[in-house]
Amino acid sequence: MSMPALFKGRLSIPVIGSPLFIISVPDLVIAQCKAGVVGSFPALNARPASLLDEWLARITEELAAYDKAHPERPSAPFAVNQIVHKSNNRLDHDLAACEKYKVPMLITSLGAREDLNKAAHNWGGIVFHDVINQKFAHKAVEKGADGLVLVAAGAGGHAGTISPLAFVEETRSWFDGPIALSGAIANGRAIRAARILGADFAYIGSAFIATEEANAVEAYKEMITSSSAEDIVYSNLFTGVHGNYLKPSIVKAGLNPDELPTSDASKMSFGTDASGERTKPKAWKEIWGSGQGIGGIGKVVPAAELIARFKKEYDEAVDPAL
Repeated sequence: MSMPALFKGRLSIPVIGSPLFIISVPDLVIAQCKAGVVGSFPALNARPASLLDEWLARITEELAAYDKAHPERPSAPFAVNQIVHKSNNRLDHDLAACEKYKVPMLITSLGAREDLNKAAHNWGGIVFHDVINQKFAHKAVEKGADGLVLVAAGAGGHAGTISPLAFVEETRSWFDGPIALSGAIANGRAIRAARILGADFAYIGSAFIATEEANAVEAYKEMITSSSAEDIVYSNLFTGVHGNYLKPSIVKAGLNPDELPTSDASKMSFGTDASGERTKPKAWKEIWGSGQGIGGIGKVVPAAELIARFKKEYDEAVDPAL
């Protein structure tokens, strides 16, 4: 395994906070980085596009000030998620903003592009690409990605179906670069397990929804704290791509989570607006994503407190048989 120099001496635990659509904002990213884990956010969370410059300025300035005041324990680097799919008409604009602020790390999704990887390398950044199978993993590395995010079974949002045990093992058979593992990781013992499997980082999203800094409505945060793995539904109905969602949010939206049809979100509608017109559900805003690891998330806390618990559990994680 190889740890890029970017991370050395800057992490309290080997964790990357995943970029959560709508939810990851500067408050959360800064709190994560100050507590010693990589904080990240989707560039598309900054709306309008001009807001991205303000976000990047704030994050870089606040973290630089923190590092100056705490040279003995500098902040972790931050990352920006870029959706590479052709439907993202902001990509060139957002990439230019990342270049302006020399963003240390990009996390790319829904497509791998050699020119984007080269652009990041030119300003000194590194690129991790998220994948759900070996086909996409090979393609990402061939196009110059520095690291891989293995989105395994049980991960929140658009998740894969491969067991994390198999996914890491098969990837390590041909790739010796940095790997982040995603999938039902929500405590320090699971972070340690990811390392034992051969990953360099645990990639954690759902647990951070239930933090004070997360840009999620209180009902969403409380649903995270009161739900368990059995409350997660895997469906492609809401976006056309399979993902994991909270069953109570599906029920609240007026659907039977045990009888969801397959795909074709364009034909789905339920409820009425003020004029009486039928409305469609809004993935992420009404249908809430979550991974299977939330059973141990019992309350909403500051991100630093959650990370401190992770670290304690990680440090104490040993084989009880030894």
